[in-house]
Amino acid sequence: MNKKPSPSSLLLFFTGLLCIGFLIFFSSTTYKQLDSTQKQLEAPEEYLTKNREEIKQAEDVFTKIVDSKKAAIKYQKQKEETRNQEKERERAPQAGKSSENAKPSVFSEEGQDSLTSPDAANGHIVGIDPGHQSENVDMSATEPLGPGSSEMKAKASTGTQGTYTGVPEYSLNLDISLLLRDELTKRGYQVVMTRTDNETAISNKERAELAASKGAEIYVRIHANGEDSHTASGALTMSPSSQNPFVPQLYEESNRLSQCIIDAYCSATGFSNLGVQYYDNMTGINWSKVPVTILEMGFMTNEHDDTKMNDPAFRQTMVQGIADGIDAYFQN
Repeated sequence: MNKKPSPSSLLLFFTGLLCIGFLIFFSSTTYKQLDSTQKQLEAPEEYLTKNREEIKQAEDVFTKIVDSKKAAIKYQKQKEETRNQEKERERAPQAGKSSENAKPSVFSEEGQDSLTSPDAANGHIVGIDPGHQSENVDMSATEPLGPGSSEMKAKASTGTQGTYTGVPEYSLNLDISLLLRDELTKRGYQVVMTRTDNETAISNKERAELAASKGAEIYVRIHANGEDSHTASGALTMSPSSQNPFVPQLYEESNRLSQCIIDAYCSATGFSNLGVQYYDNMTGINWSKVPVTILEMGFMTNEHDDTKMNDPAFRQTMVQGIADGIDAYFQN
């Protein structure tokens, strides 16, 4: 007589079948995962290299964007932070530097060289100040920040230097200013220069006073910029703010002059336009008697700006842009 399987036997049998089914399923899934992983591990080295290059490029782009944003934010800060943003050009050379080759001040009888171009054909007189001067001129003595100010600043300094060209800022400023003088003279302006060489002893205060004494209607100060980050680039102009304690009456016209020059200059050169910035801690601005601006032509710490500003043909383009800005100011 045949015995029927007991319920417990049947339960064990079906449980075994179920376990076998699960083992087959999970084994298949695991195999597929292992196979996929193996294929990924066997990917060509070129593919991995390409990925690494793309990641590196993305990192470089991100770094440049961050540096650019930092530079833009920095130059948008106005009066409340300008005293914490002293530039290298505002630091005086160390006392005791040789000044044996320094020429006498233009305010002395010996220093009255020809600093003024022929009479203006169009009736306008422009003052041009090539910023800074040679390290051979010791200008470490101080002078008031502005009329009646108890705060003292160094009379002048040597400025920055081209990181890639090695050209001193004071030399670049003078070269551009002399070209600008010639261009403006061709356009019918009379030009007053605060210096025509790199060895004349003349302070920032004296420069502003000289331009006013010669009848200048506007005062254009030529400079170049510098920054810790080599990615910072572009041009900007500086104007006294509306709250300037020394020359608040010059704010509107100085701002208009600054806007005219930076727009025309950047249009001609293709440099990034960083706009008009407002500074009240510049001696040469605070002692001005007429609308005044500082043109920061470009960053000497940036390879593109530095090399372009030292290209002879491009310098003519720079000068055309500045002169166009001056034309726009007087035409309006």
